[in-house]
Amino acid sequence: MLRAEAKLTNSLMWHQRVGTQRDWMWRGWQTRYTYLRPTLGRNQGALKSQDSAAQAIAAHASGTPIILLHGFGASIGHWRQNLAQLAENQTVYALDLLGFGASQKAPVNYSVSLWVDQVYDFWLTFIREPVILAGNSIGSLICLAVAAAHPDMVAGTVMISLPDPSVRAEAVPGWLLPAIEAVESLFVSPIILRPLFYLARKPSFVRRWVGFAYASPEAVTDELVEILAGPAGDRGAARAFCALFKAVGSSKFCPSVKIVMRNLTIPMLLIWGKQDRMIPPRFARPHQFVECNPNYVELVELDNAGHCPQDECPEQVNQAILNWMSRNFAPMGESELQHC
Repeated sequence: MLRAEAKLTNSLMWHQRVGTQRDWMWRGWQTRYTYLRPTLGRNQGALKSQDSAAQAIAAHASGTPIILLHGFGASIGHWRQNLAQLAENQTVYALDLLGFGASQKAPVNYSVSLWVDQVYDFWLTFIREPVILAGNSIGSLICLAVAAAHPDMVAGTVMISLPDPSVRAEAVPGWLLPAIEAVESLFVSPIILRPLFYLARKPSFVRRWVGFAYASPEAVTDELVEILAGPAGDRGAARAFCALFKAVGSSKFCPSVKIVMRNLTIPMLLIWGKQDRMIPPRFARPHQFVECNPNYVELVELDNAGHCPQDECPEQVNQAILNWMSRNFAPMGESELQHC
């Protein structure tokens, strides 16, 4: 009984730290998002409807809004240590991508382009002014893809631990790539992936996996394991896991990161943990992304941080983002704010 109560308490604690959660129907699928208004407007009272919520959010924003996009296997909860500090001067949203978190585990062909559509439609529904997109891992890929597809929407991007799936395609001869993908397809069949899913969703397995992704063992808490393991119990989670795993392994999962970055003319912040074991800096060479577009890309490397520094060392990541924003995005003036 005490253990159950402790689990409930942990759940309430992280839910309370991610702002106001809402469900939004996108293409007939239930998706989850949250928002946190600027400190200036936190005491304005409760919101009574989703429409009035969107109006009230916009009214109190004093800076460029931010949308946070999680990485593979994560959710809104992975931003629980970032939302409040980032929302001091602007509204911050976080979105559970379709197939993840509390969003529906839909039976679809997952791809970056699908999530680009989801993020863009979310923006059209609730924001409709230029935003900063910030993502971790696959979330950062989606940030770049949205910026390329919808330049009117994106004022800047923050990319934390940015993967580039196209690197393999560049390293492998074109004639050999179809054969490699054919072999790989045998290992991403549901016959193999479903048993792997039932193993991977166990909290003990999640704890070991996170221990590899994080540099500091102290950052791997019971709350974090609960956030990552919980959605695996949702209806359709096993099927979605198989579809997601297959999609991520495809060379067509997303466009080349370097090509996209080279063509963007917006401020871009790249954050990398020096102890990232999932995308090690010595192999990823994050400085190459700066070289793609030195006038717009800024790199911040963090000591004692792994693949998810926004959760492992949130103070450093939050400050890096806020410093970058102060250099690149002027907040709304006091006189303008008074007329909102």
